[in-house]
Amino acid sequence: MNGDVESLDVEPWVSLLDALRDRLGLTGPKKGCDQGACGACTVLADGLRINSCLALAVQYDGSEITTIEGVSHPLREAFVRHDGFQCGYCTPGQICSAIGMLAEHESGMPSAVTESTHAGPTHAGPTRPEHTRERLTEAEVRERMSGNLCRCGAYNGIVDAIMDVAGQDAR
Repeated sequence: MNGDVESLDVEPWVSLLDALRDRLGLTGPKKGCDQGACGACTVLADGLRINSCLALAVQYDGSEITTIEGVSHPLREAFVRHDGFQCGYCTPGQICSAIGMLAEHESGMPSAVTESTHAGPTHAGPTRPEHTRERLTEAEVRERMSGNLCRCGAYNGIVDAIMDVAGQDAR
């Protein structure tokens, strides 16, 4: 957990979100909708973004779970620079999701706005060779981040922060 080994004894029905918040005291992941629709609970599991409210804690036994408390990434500062938050409730999930999203894009995983003939990444490597990888666009960021809602409407700042870290110009 965030670089430390944690051992928990939890019932099989306890969600990862509840284990993180109630058993480990990690309050970065938020319980928004508790149905996987808002993204406030997004964490990284072995580097992949997941909705921790939909995951059972026992499913991730032995996995490296990273919450916002364990994130050291340029996106944290970029969100501040670009006003990528207002109330801050969704920010931990937004940042964890953005980190996962950037890794997905870098690995060549297509999205709804990516033109690709490949079905997705394999364990053998990226779906697209390095030289054919599409440039990360604003539309791509917005589509890939669509699972994370911001009730304050800070989407433009969020996109600007992600584009900044990705080395792309927003708008």
